[in-house]
Amino acid sequence: MARGGQGLARVAVVVRAGAAPMWWLGVVAAGIGVAVPGITGRRIGVLAGAALFIVVAALVGLPRRKRYAALSKGATRAGRNDILQDRAVTARNWRRGHRWWLLLAFLAALGSAFAVPAAGGMVLAGAGVGLWLKATWLGRRERAEDALLWVRVDWLDRWGGNPAGKAVKTYRGTGIGAGDASPGGRRRKSAALV
Repeated sequence: MARGGQGLARVAVVVRAGAAPMWWLGVVAAGIGVAVPGITGRRIGVLAGAALFIVVAALVGLPRRKRYAALSKGATRAGRNDILQDRAVTARNWRRGHRWWLLLAFLAALGSAFAVPAAGGMVLAGAGVGLWLKATWLGRRERAEDALLWVRVDWLDRWGGNPAGKAVKTYRGTGIGAGDASPGGRRRKSAALV
C-alpha cells in the first residue's frame, strides 16, 4: 500500500455477510426437514424450531454491542492513502472463509430433521436474522454519528470474520457517502447507476 495506507473493510458489511447464506440455507433445511416425520413429529419440531429461531436470533444479534460501541466511539479518521474495500469483495471474502462452516451447519440442520423436524433449519435461519439485526443496529449508529465504520482488513481473523475481535484495536471512520454500501451494509441504490 502506498505511504502507509491500509486496506479497510466496512464493519457492517462484514457482520451482514453471513446473514443471507445462513437465512437461505436455514429456510431450505427447514423446508426439507418438514417433509421428514422425525422422532418428535412435525408439530413439535416446528414449534421447537420457532422458539429456537427467536432465541438464536437474539443470541447472535445482541452480544458484543458494548464492544462495537466502544470501538466506534474511538474511531479515527481514515487516511487519504487508505483503500476502501468494495462491499462485494468483503462479502465474498467472508463467504469463502466460512464456506465449510456453512456447509457443515447446513448438513447438521438437515440431519437434525430426523430427530426434530425443521428445528435445525430454523436455528440456522435465526442465526442469519441475528446477523442482519446486528448490521441494522450498526447502521443506525452510523446514521446517528454521521460516519461509516471501517476495520483494517489485516485485523480481521484469517477467515475474514470478526470485526470486534481481540485483534481489532480501533475503527476508522469516513463520511456517510464513502464506499459502495449504505449504513448497515446494504448495497447503495445509487451505486448501480455509477
